[in-house]
Amino acid sequence: MKKLFVTLLSVLAINSYCSAQNTQDKPNVLFIIVDDLNDFEGKFGGHPQAKTPNIDKLADSGVTFNNAQTNVPVCQPARNSLFTGVYPHDSRDFGWTPRKQQYVVKNNKTLFELFRENGYALYGSGKLLHKNDKKLWDEWGVPERINYGPHAYNGEKIIPHPSVPEPFRSINIVDGSFARLSDVPQFDSTKTTLNPGWGYPKKEFRYVNDEDRDLFPDEQHANWAVEKIKELEKSGSNEPFFMGIGFVKPHTPLYAPDKYFDMFPLEDLKLPVIKKGDADDSFFKDNYPMSQMGLKYYKALCDSYEDDEEGLRKVIQAYLACIAFMDDQVGKVMDALDQSKFAENTIVVFTADHGWNFGEKDYLYKNSPWEESARIPMIVRYPKSQKTGSEVDQPVSLIDIYPTLKDMCQLEGSTKLNDNAAALGGYSFAPFMTDKNATWEGPEGALTVMGVGISEPIEGLAVSTNPQALWHIKVLKDLGQEFILQQTYSYRTKDFRYILYKDGQEELYDHRKDPYEWKNVEAKKSYAKVKAELKRQMFDIIGVSAPQ
Repeated sequence: MKKLFVTLLSVLAINSYCSAQNTQDKPNVLFIIVDDLNDFEGKFGGHPQAKTPNIDKLADSGVTFNNAQTNVPVCQPARNSLFTGVYPHDSRDFGWTPRKQQYVVKNNKTLFELFRENGYALYGSGKLLHKNDKKLWDEWGVPERINYGPHAYNGEKIIPHPSVPEPFRSINIVDGSFARLSDVPQFDSTKTTLNPGWGYPKKEFRYVNDEDRDLFPDEQHANWAVEKIKELEKSGSNEPFFMGIGFVKPHTPLYAPDKYFDMFPLEDLKLPVIKKGDADDSFFKDNYPMSQMGLKYYKALCDSYEDDEEGLRKVIQAYLACIAFMDDQVGKVMDALDQSKFAENTIVVFTADHGWNFGEKDYLYKNSPWEESARIPMIVRYPKSQKTGSEVDQPVSLIDIYPTLKDMCQLEGSTKLNDNAAALGGYSFAPFMTDKNATWEGPEGALTVMGVGISEPIEGLAVSTNPQALWHIKVLKDLGQEFILQQTYSYRTKDFRYILYKDGQEELYDHRKDPYEWKNVEAKKSYAKVKAELKRQMFDIIGVSAPQ
């Protein structure tokens, strides 16, 4: 009996050891997503003066996807789609519906939940989902309420920065503000007894100088991640982990310490390559009124300065400063990972939710169908399975990240919580990690939708006076092809971008000859077959019949 007991203990010990070994062999994941980040990084060539040594270093140690695209060029639907793996046209999630209220994606497992089901510990901090759900995580880092800011603060509420001229300052508190931290907001002391300065709603941000101040939210997220990596290494745990870090900068307001502004002197700053009259052959203004944010913001900026270029130069300086600031935070986290035992067994994903236009086609904002807003940085690193420093030209998009990590980490189980969920969209780009010319099972191009929601009448449907009230209810289930076609779609292949506006007008840009998308060639007979084929490919993805 004693011998049998010893044997059983031995078997249990071996099984336990094997289980630990199997768990330990699973790759960890460090997922970094940045808010409102376009291609203004050295590796992606969007601005010649960008200073992003840490992102560039990550690219050199991983695989860079040169033609990565967002699926929706605004925050919430882009992240809903990314982290559930569901295309917006499949969920009808074209607007600002929180994930847990949207009638389709609330029934899909988030990427985080699938990792947890496969034995991963989940750690997160910052902006991942547009509205994070702490119940999805084993440990959450910095409180979500301080993701944005600091802001100009009058001691009672946040306000536009007083140094920014009108009318740009008043477009809104967030998007109309940019300044150095040393430009401490000042107010008329005869009108208020409150303390002026930097802060958050109902909370001051301590600032003496750039070296003696409170930390920005992104600095806190980075520091938390560094300490967590050290803690996990010290614990000796064999449990694989998924760590998500969401950096907000360069999301507006564009505030940063002085040293980052000093990197980009105004007198030497280069503007994006912009063609005068570039919007003349675009049909954007036929579909969207001047009150549309990107058009409104650009006009307000031009109206705020005697010289249009002066305003654009100041905003771009602030944007570049915020990117350089964010790059330092990425460097902290990557240094901690690279100096740990996890370095060789951790997949690193670096990306953004969408880009940002800076004056191209008279537009200043996200949520456009063009390259500046749709293109995003994307870098993936996995030292155990990659061709270091490789660059992939095949267009991919955020929708492909879920199936890629599912593939690379061999995650098992359904991606659905129930039968009301949508199917997983996208394709795994894991083969590109070892061969940039690998066979791609996905479509030739990447799809972006600029959604308009149901703010306009739909034949046969009574629309509420408050369109937002209908976003998450079951009536959307009955909205078929006509609702899908009320959106504007943009389809990017390696050589072309094809745009179909909600009114049926089209744009076509030949990137082989026109990398800045200056010349709309959709009406040229020589491009008729190309346009027809791109349209067919696009609607194959959307899954409805193309309009005639």
